[in-house]
Amino acid sequence: MLAIENVSKQFDGITAIKDVSFTIAKGEIVGLVEQNGAGKSTLLNVLSGVYLPSSGSVIFDGTDITGLSPDKICKRGIAKTFQLVQSFPELTALQNVLVGALFGNCEKISIKEATEKAEKNLAYVGYPLDKLNHPVKNLNVVELKRIQLARALSTDPKLLLLDEVTTGLNPKESNDAISLIQKIRESGITILMVEHVMRIIMNVSDRIVVLHHGKKIAEGRPEDIARDKNVISSYLGEKAYM
Repeated sequence: MLAIENVSKQFDGITAIKDVSFTIAKGEIVGLVEQNGAGKSTLLNVLSGVYLPSSGSVIFDGTDITGLSPDKICKRGIAKTFQLVQSFPELTALQNVLVGALFGNCEKISIKEATEKAEKNLAYVGYPLDKLNHPVKNLNVVELKRIQLARALSTDPKLLLLDEVTTGLNPKESNDAISLIQKIRESGITILMVEHVMRIIMNVSDRIVVLHHGKKIAEGRPEDIARDKNVISSYLGEKAYM
């Protein structure tokens, strides 16, 4: 479904990602981790069109989408959430998700149909339906994260990019998020997720790609990554899985 080919990105001479290549098959959950630095979020921004890569290419469903604008990439079937929740604070929860339903894909639907889709996706992600018409500026972190996820799902994505979706959540909320991610995959959506909590990545991913200073140092199944010497020395620590 997705092929990332030798993608690099520099900012004023500083390299955030360097010659990163990997593929994602339809129906996979792939985890992307990095100990520190901006490489993983930068890569998601390249894939979603927020950043133009300095070199390399991105192939999605057999088509080169390198350099397309975020709206065109979204309409082709790639949706993204943000580590720091992005929203329209003066709008209600329902209106925030309605934006995705109306403008996030090429399908032309009525306001009524879009509203029904938005309500359905808010219910799907577990958002409290008694707060549909609450302005998002008055909501908590968990509710905001559910809204932005519902908005992404309302664009009918084939590939969902999740940027640290569990950041700011307590253990129970994180476990709920894991269950929701698995449910989304079961619905037929492929997922690439950035996460800094290794327990979550190990439990939910089919494969994991590990970056170190913006360069890929390992790729494989969770159990293989846990034993990889490069990952242990640069990321996990010698006692991480003893």
